[in-house]
Amino acid sequence: MSAEDPEQPDEDAEEEEDIRYFVRIGQTDLDGTKSVERSLTDMNGIGRRAARIITEKAGIQRQAVFGKLEDDEIDRIVELVEGFADEVPDWMANHQNDFFSGETTHLVGTDVNEKRRHDINRMKQIESYKGVRHKRGQKVRGQRTKSTGRTEGTIGVNVEEIREEMAVDEAGVDE
Repeated sequence: MSAEDPEQPDEDAEEEEDIRYFVRIGQTDLDGTKSVERSLTDMNGIGRRAARIITEKAGIQRQAVFGKLEDDEIDRIVELVEGFADEVPDWMANHQNDFFSGETTHLVGTDVNEKRRHDINRMKQIESYKGVRHKRGQKVRGQRTKSTGRTEGTIGVNVEEIREEMAVDEAGVDE
């Protein structure tokens, strides 16, 4: 044992303890150790441009660590994420002119995947061109299908299968 005094904890270590490692917005846990802008892009429906707009409107620095923000700052970000379609022009929203309501909304989190599945199922039911392509498992957006997107395995010559057949034929001839 040494006679030296134990080291005092640094102030930086205390600041690291005050960080929230997970910040929950809606149904998504965001990483609190990343910057605000980068952490927001981890959420479905929020890209880099949307994250930048949200941080500017909230009056928060983009490079600030998300877990170190105060509760009122996080609440402002949550409000802006939920009302993003009201803050930006219609062309920037990710779900324009809904089929049933005709409204333009910006979907975030699990709502994006749910609405996408719902739209694809509606296309399948009415048997539109895209719906039929979805049913068959083919490419939907006009890509080439002659040489790509094959799911049935190889079409060319299977050398192993030919060798097995030749071995069976030779065994039958030897008998």
